[in-house]
Amino acid sequence: MAETFPSIEPSYGLTKNINPNVNATRFQDGYEHIIKFGLNINPRVYNLQFKNITEAESDTIETFLDARITDGDYFNWKAPDEPTTSKYRALPRTKTIPYPNRATINVTFREVFEP
Repeated sequence: MAETFPSIEPSYGLTKNINPNVNATRFQDGYEHIIKFGLNINPRVYNLQFKNITEAESDTIETFLDARITDGDYFNWKAPDEPTTSKYRALPRTKTIPYPNRATINVTFREVFEP
């Protein structure tokens, strides 16, 4: 069963990328034919930053994400601009420690479509 991401809010300035899984063929007369690949063709990808959080909060995030990698599972997360939660995996991520007891985590959440 999928767990829910800890209730630590990302910093504003997040980026949402949508790259539909389609192939477009353009013909000389201006006609365009679109071929969709799969049922879920519009996955969302969020580039998040948890900036200047406490070391304890960063440990909570890292422990949670490490557990998901170990068991190969996804997690539930509600994006700030979405009305409901969706399933995500988090790869890759970086952590910097700019000050004592403070950390910044940059992570990419990629939406997955699993039962």
